[in-house]
Amino acid sequence: MPKQKTNSGAKKRFRVTGSGKIKRKKAFTSHILTKKSPKRKRNLRQSTLVHPADKSNIMRLLPNINK
Repeated sequence: MPKQKTNSGAKKRFRVTGSGKIKRKKAFTSHILTKKSPKRKRNLRQSTLVHPADKSNIMRLLPNINK
């Protein structure tokens, strides 16, 4: 049976925490920043967790992570 391949895009975007949750970065930080308030930009810098409903789809893209 062939080896399973990890999705290259997913492995760059997601990290699995010690408790098995998935961390992600927030969107809307790359351009058109002049109209966004400093508070909004500051809050977008923080990472957040993937919603539990999306967890199974992301874990399918990362088969080599055992969590």
